[in-house]
Amino acid sequence: MMEKWMGGDVHPSYRILMGPGPSNVHYRVYQAMSNPVIGYLDPQILACMDEISGMLRGIFQTENQVTLAISGTGSSGMEASYVNFIEPGDVVVIGVNGFFADRMTQVASRCGAKVIRVEEEWGKIIEPEKIIKALKEHPEAKICGLVHGETSTGVRQPLEEIGAYCQKGDTLLVADAVTTLGGYDVKVDKWGIDVCYGSSQKCLSVPPGLSPITVSSKAMDVLRARKTKVQSFYLDLILLEKYWGQERVYHHTAPASMFYALREGLKIVFEEGLKARFQRHELLGDRLKMELEGFGFKLFAQEGYRLPMLTSVALPDRFDDVKIRSRLLNEYNIEVGGGLGWLKGRIWRVGLMGETCKIRYIHCLTGALREILV
Repeated sequence: MMEKWMGGDVHPSYRILMGPGPSNVHYRVYQAMSNPVIGYLDPQILACMDEISGMLRGIFQTENQVTLAISGTGSSGMEASYVNFIEPGDVVVIGVNGFFADRMTQVASRCGAKVIRVEEEWGKIIEPEKIIKALKEHPEAKICGLVHGETSTGVRQPLEEIGAYCQKGDTLLVADAVTTLGGYDVKVDKWGIDVCYGSSQKCLSVPPGLSPITVSSKAMDVLRARKTKVQSFYLDLILLEKYWGQERVYHHTAPASMFYALREGLKIVFEEGLKARFQRHELLGDRLKMELEGFGFKLFAQEGYRLPMLTSVALPDRFDDVKIRSRLLNEYNIEVGGGLGWLKGRIWRVGLMGETCKIRYIHCLTGALREILV
C-alpha cells in the first residue's frame, strides 16, 4: 500500500462543502497558513495567541480570562470540558437528544462520572424545565451538559433558563457550540455558561485542527479544588492556561500554521461583524429550507428551534440517499451529509456554514438536484 502512494502527488478535487462540516475555507486563511513556522515561545507566535484569545472572547461574548484554542478538533474541546472537572464518582446531568449529546455521556463515563441522562426524541429540544427538574433531583450534580447546536439533527437547544438555574448553585453548565460558534449568538456570560467549546472548521471556516474554548472563573475554581490530578496532561487547562496566559510556560509544540489560520479566520469574522454574519446565516438558512421543501424534502428539526447553518431534512420516498449524494459529489463536486445513527438513510444534513453560506452555493445545489432528478 505504501508503494502505491510513494512519489505520487495528492490533488484533491475542489468541493462545495455543504455537509455538517468542514466548511469551505477563505483564500486569505490558506495564505496565512503558508507563513513560516516559528517556535512555540517565539514572541511573534505569543502575540498571535494573544490576538486569538481576544477575538475568541468577542465570538463567545465573554470576559473569561481563560479563553484559548486547544490543539485538536472539536472533540478535544469536549474531552477537555469533562476531563478537567470530573473526578471518579461525580454526578453529571446530560441532556441527550442526538448523536453528539450521547457522545458527551460516553466522555463523562470514561472520566468516572455517574451520568444522569435526560432523554428526548432526536430532532426535538429538551424542554428547560425537564433539565431543571433533573438538577433539582440531583443537587449534587457537578456538571450539566448540553449541546447548543446538535450537528446530528439540526436542533438549537435553548440554554438561558438552564444557565440561570445553574448560576444559583455550584453546578457547572457545559455547552457544545461546535456547530453554532461564529454563525449564531453564543452568549456565554449572559446565559451563564461555565465551559463552552467550539471548532475551527464550521462557521469559523478554518481548517479542522483547533477547538476554541472558554472557561469561567467559577469553573476554574472547581478545577483548582480537585483532589486528584487531571487524567489528561495534554488537555489540562491549568497547564494550558500557563502557556496561553502571562506565565508562558511551555506545554506542547503549538501548531503555528493553524494559529495563523485561526487568527485570519477570526479577523474575517469581525470584518463582517457578528450581527451581519448571524443575519446572513439566518436569511440564507431560511432560503435553503424553502428550496429543499420545494423538492419534497420535509424539515426534520423542531419548528422554532431549527439551526440556520445546518438544515436537516427527511428524504422523499423516491430518493435513493447514497446514490444521489454520490452523484452530487462525483458529478457536481457538492458534498452534503447523510444521517448519523438511526437516522442513517433517513435524513440529509445540509450545511451553510461560514464561507459556504452564500446564495450561489444554494443555486449550485438546487440546480444539480434538478438535473439529477430529471
